[in-house]
Amino acid sequence: MIALVDCNNFYASCERVFRPELEKKPVVVLSNNDGCVIARSNEAKKIGIKMGEPAYKKKEEFKKYNVNVFSTNFALYGDMSNRVMSILKKNSKDIEIYSIDEAFLDCEDGDLDQYAKTLSEKVKKWTGIPVCIGIAETKVLAKLANQIAKKHTKSGVFILQKKEIIKKVLQKTAVEDIWGIGTRSAMLLNSYGINTAYQLICIDESWIRKKLSIVGLRIVHELKGISCLPLENKKQIKKNICTSRSLGKPTSDYNQLCQAVSTFAARCSEKLRKQQSATAEIRVFLYTNPFNPKQKQYYGNIALKLSQATNDNQTVIKEALRGLKMIYKKEYIYKKAGVIVSKIIPKNQVQLNLFEDTKNTGKYQKISNVFDVINNNMGKDTIKIATQGFNSSWKMKQEQLSPSYTTRIEDILTVKI
Repeated sequence: MIALVDCNNFYASCERVFRPELEKKPVVVLSNNDGCVIARSNEAKKIGIKMGEPAYKKKEEFKKYNVNVFSTNFALYGDMSNRVMSILKKNSKDIEIYSIDEAFLDCEDGDLDQYAKTLSEKVKKWTGIPVCIGIAETKVLAKLANQIAKKHTKSGVFILQKKEIIKKVLQKTAVEDIWGIGTRSAMLLNSYGINTAYQLICIDESWIRKKLSIVGLRIVHELKGISCLPLENKKQIKKNICTSRSLGKPTSDYNQLCQAVSTFAARCSEKLRKQQSATAEIRVFLYTNPFNPKQKQYYGNIALKLSQATNDNQTVIKEALRGLKMIYKKEYIYKKAGVIVSKIIPKNQVQLNLFEDTKNTGKYQKISNVFDVINNNMGKDTIKIATQGFNSSWKMKQEQLSPSYTTRIEDILTVKI
């Protein structure tokens, strides 16, 4: 049996862990630059706050209902996610971490209801994060079970195992609500009069394969209780890594853009080293605000191929800045910039270049490794390349940022005895 464990309103729940007075009160978390609502507590949902709504349009509503508003604190959310996942790993045969707040588990044998309730209570007690758990024979059915657990049960646990119950659930599930069925596929199915999951599993499989390809056929098999999507417990090496941000203040200042691009390039390098890989191509882009028709619009974008794949900070930053210099135009005011590294290969498969200075390559690699050790132990950007700068005026706006309670020593809670 497969269990899907999903953290409830994860970002909002993380903020509540260290602020228990926020329990039963509306909480929302905003996107980068405090732009849009990306997470809501149940109380915020009840008063009509929707996902993706611009924060500036909801100021009066926030004030009227005393909504607690937070900027995104990814350092806190990432650490809390790691704590939850470590508990799930210790209480399952196998695990696939699907996202920051979701994981599929290979359930332990025995009383499934008791197993799920015990696991839910343990996560809540040890981390403060509430979870819902859906259990079924396949991943797609487990997704449906989790939706029912979240919306229709007090315990937050639902086991979808009996055939008659599965049939009723499939009859009430719209095709657009099936995990893996996209908007276009749902519209196609609707055009043929297929509106529910149960109608979908009754269709001839050759027709499904023709219209939805082998991927759609696998989803149908999963709905029938035939497992086609095994747990993926090995992290896949990313084919592209992107680091980009909307700038805190739109700017045409070249030095500020250099600092931003250097920081984005350094982040990409860190991610490459973390997955033991290297990049052979670096893409840099920057553009103006497309939502401001009064400004002149421009989108700059360039890809630079490297003579030898690498993941060290110095080389990646140097090439990124070279690309920025080529696309920068001083007459524009820029809103966003970013760096993408692609043509990624495993670190141990890097082909050496006959004309490359291997002494510098080795030296840069050692320096980057030292950066990782210091920054992992002492906090992000404790040590960095000078071109990343010390002026944070370009950084994204986070006016409602909560402390990083678990990742910064100065933010750790103090207890008076």
